[in-house]
Amino acid sequence: MRFYSVIVPVYNRPEEVDELLDTLTRQTYTNFEVLIIEDGSTLRCEKVVEKYRESLDISYFFKPNSGQGFSRNYGFERAKGDYFIVFDSDCLIPEHYFEAVEKQLNTDYLDAFGGPDKADKSFTITQKAINQAMTSIFTTGGIRGRKQHAGTYHPRSFNMGISSEVFAKTGGYDLPKKGEDIDFSIRIIEAGFKVGLIEDAFVYHKRRTSLAQFYRQLHFFGRARVNINRIHPGELKPVHLFPLVFTLGIPLVAILIPLVPELGRLGLSVYLLYFLLIFIEGTIRNRSIVVGVVSVFASVVQLTAYAMGMIEEFFDKGQ
Repeated sequence: MRFYSVIVPVYNRPEEVDELLDTLTRQTYTNFEVLIIEDGSTLRCEKVVEKYRESLDISYFFKPNSGQGFSRNYGFERAKGDYFIVFDSDCLIPEHYFEAVEKQLNTDYLDAFGGPDKADKSFTITQKAINQAMTSIFTTGGIRGRKQHAGTYHPRSFNMGISSEVFAKTGGYDLPKKGEDIDFSIRIIEAGFKVGLIEDAFVYHKRRTSLAQFYRQLHFFGRARVNINRIHPGELKPVHLFPLVFTLGIPLVAILIPLVPELGRLGLSVYLLYFLLIFIEGTIRNRSIVVGVVSVFASVVQLTAYAMGMIEEFFDKGQ
C-alpha cells in the first residue's frame, strides 16, 4: 500500500477547506497524510484544521504569500509520501478516490496523472452550469478530462498526482501562477515520465459561485495560455483560438446584419444553433432545463473571458 501525501494550497478560504477535509475523512483507502499550506492568508483556516486532528493525519503550515505553484512546492518538500496528490481547496473528493488511484498505479503505473472534474448534486444551479461549460464537448473545456483529447494529456493542478521521483527530478513548479500547472505538466512529460488520465479519480470541483467570479477566473486562464506559449512555443494550438473566433465573431455578425443581410443572418443562425446544442447537452447531462439555460450563459462567459484574457496578455507582452 502506497502512502500518499495530499497537498492543498489555500488563500482566504477556510469554509472550502472545511468541506474538502470532511470528504477526506470518508475515504475507503486511508493510507495518506494531508498538508494544508496557508499561502499568506488574512483569513486563516488553522482552526478548521484543528477539527480534523483526530480523524486525519494532518499538518498545517503558514507561509508568506508566493502563489499556488510555490506553495505546492513548499508542501512537496515537507511531504512524507511515496506519491503526492494536489487538490485545489474548492474540491470535494468522492470516497473511492484513493482506492481508484491505487488500483490504477498497481495495474498500469503512471509517474504523474490527472483526473476529471464533475458537478456534485449539492452544487447550486450556477455551479452546475459553470461545470457544464468547463466540461462540455462544445467548448474548450471539452478537451480536458477525457482520454480522447487534443494532443498529449496534461494534468491540471486542481486534481493531480505525481510520484516523489517526479518532484526530485523536476524540482516542482517553476512558476508561482499564470499557467504554472501547464508548465509543470509539460516539463514532466519532457523529462520522460509516463503521464496519463485516471478517469475514475474524479473530483467535484466547485469553481466559482457566480458568473462574475467565473469571468475573472477564465480571463486569467486566457492570459495564462498566452504566457505558457512564450515559455513553450507551440503550446498555443488552434483549439485554444476558438474563444477568440467566437468572441470576435459576435460584433462581426452585428455589423453584417444591416450591411450584408444574407451573411449576417447566416452568422446569427450559426450562433443560435451553437447555443441550442449547448442548451440540449447541458439539459440532458444535468437533467435540468434551468441548468441547460444557465449553461448557455456560462459558456458565453467562459469563451469571451478567455478570449479577452488572451488579447490582454498579447498586448501586455508578459508584463
